[in-house]
Amino acid sequence: MTNLVFDLINQFGYLAISLLIAIENIFPPIPSEVILSFAGFATHHSQMNVFGVIIASTIGAVVGALVLYWIGTLLNPDRLEKLFDHKLFKLLGFKKGDVQKAIRWFDKYGTGAIFYGRCIPVVRSLISIPAGIAKVKLPNFLIYTSLGSLLWNAILVGLGSYMGENWEQIVLIFEEYSLIIGGLILIALIYFSCKWYKQKIKAD
Repeated sequence: MTNLVFDLINQFGYLAISLLIAIENIFPPIPSEVILSFAGFATHHSQMNVFGVIIASTIGAVVGALVLYWIGTLLNPDRLEKLFDHKLFKLLGFKKGDVQKAIRWFDKYGTGAIFYGRCIPVVRSLISIPAGIAKVKLPNFLIYTSLGSLLWNAILVGLGSYMGENWEQIVLIFEEYSLIIGGLILIALIYFSCKWYKQKIKAD
């Protein structure tokens, strides 16, 4: 599967990245860490550039998130848990508790969870579902999703490009310390958001 991803990116470039990230957002056959860090590395031996890869991956992320948002508008948490308990969803990499994890995250942080959640493993894909259940206004959902996805994609693509042929080290680090990295990113986001908000209040 991983080799197929690499072949698609090498052959179809931005289009493949958008498609793969859209699929990854709906169900995770290949983690975004692999797709994005490799795509960052691929900018060294193709006509793609880092900016283009970030934009292409963000478009794919938003498309995938919209699919889950739409599913969320049609279902409730109990139905979703039953679906995720099905053998097919288990094979796709989902766990029954993933739904509740995303819902608790959404309940705790409100609509801001759509932005922050895009940088947290597991939550980043499923946060769109509780947003759909809560009937978050579509324009707000699109803004938060786009910004959160842009940040996550920029970090991984940038690291992939920086590490070059050693891009796989990024995947190993994210796999081993995913919760710690996600937590640090979240803390940094909250800190800079609060700082920006305080400066805005002072300016007003």
